[in-house]
Amino acid sequence: MFKLDRKSILIGASVFASSALLLTGCLPSSSSANEKAAVKTVATVSAPSTVGHYAIKNKTAIDGGVTYIRANGVETAYAYNQQSTKGVGFGRPATANEIKAWDVDALPDGTGLPEGEGSVEQGDELYEAQCASCHGDFGAGGKGYPQLTGGNQDKDENGILITLKNQRVYGKTDAPKRTVGTYWPKATTLFTYIRDAMPYATPKSLSADETYAITAYILAQNGIKIDGEKMGDDYVLDAEKLAKVVLPNNNGFYPNIDGPTGPEDVRAFFADRAKNIGAGTRCMTDCKDPGGKDGKTEAGIEKIKYEMSDVVPPYTTVRDLPPEVEDKTISKAEKMYNQSCKLCHATDNMGAPAVGDINAWNKVREKGFEQVLRNSINGVGGMPPKGGNEDLLPSDVKEIVDFMIDSSREH
Repeated sequence: MFKLDRKSILIGASVFASSALLLTGCLPSSSSANEKAAVKTVATVSAPSTVGHYAIKNKTAIDGGVTYIRANGVETAYAYNQQSTKGVGFGRPATANEIKAWDVDALPDGTGLPEGEGSVEQGDELYEAQCASCHGDFGAGGKGYPQLTGGNQDKDENGILITLKNQRVYGKTDAPKRTVGTYWPKATTLFTYIRDAMPYATPKSLSADETYAITAYILAQNGIKIDGEKMGDDYVLDAEKLAKVVLPNNNGFYPNIDGPTGPEDVRAFFADRAKNIGAGTRCMTDCKDPGGKDGKTEAGIEKIKYEMSDVVPPYTTVRDLPPEVEDKTISKAEKMYNQSCKLCHATDNMGAPAVGDINAWNKVREKGFEQVLRNSINGVGGMPPKGGNEDLLPSDVKEIVDFMIDSSREH
């Protein structure tokens, strides 16, 4: 089990070259081996498509999926490349060292975890500096970024986390709380994801010790215990302890994909769709809220029977926050920059001009302040409007731009 982890790898195994051909459509005009096998072994199960092609169940698909037959250069409504693949080079098998460079996953039992350690207290400091701007204080969540903590871990009589059963349609319950403590099944996944993909602007910049520390902090914020021990500030996490973590939703995913029988277990699961997935009637048009939890209560909209409009003085509808108070250590502009822009502009890793890089910002200033401000408000290239924070006013963006420019000039 490994994943593509190195951008600089140029030569891969032939299996990857074959996959690339599938993605680009560089296949011969005749049906693939899988399609031929499916045609021979499974009868047609659906009506002809709009272009006269049939969908057939594909026995090679573990999820019970279907394959659409190709003919006359088209597959359903899409044309594909009929050029011959004769003479296409598939490279060579990857060497042991090349595979080792990619094979960096840590398995659920801890296999593959690196040496190192980090405490919850150290993770608290690192999280505040590297993660809080996106994931919120204590992992409570940020705009556009997932919530990492929260959610009740209590289980029902069948061992299912109650907080994951919440249904939005009833109107009286919160949405399911899919956090590390309620939804994630394996703690080693948390470690490898942080190590390989975080922080967002500078992935792979954390050491093993720092990754253990942040992992420890997030687990502690979710109230996770290891060997029955609560993770206090001085708790030190290492590979051995991380492998012992059993998350509350450890057995909440099905079918079981682990082990040598994983593919067959998945096939068996999807083979009995009525039992495992449900055989209800799909609603494609004019769908309505089903109503109460019993499924019988008629859905409807409750209106206020008596709206109080004669209150003196009348209720205010102003929802403005108190005015920002600047202190002597940090300006309002710098605070807004830290919250909304620093993630990408602290370095040039994201392709954005790094604040403090005089040469980079000299080029930005050549566009003229008004153009730079318009780009900041409306977005440009890979930068979303207002840096992704739609709550910023144009005047706020102007202050931030002023701050970034002033911080990137010779003084």
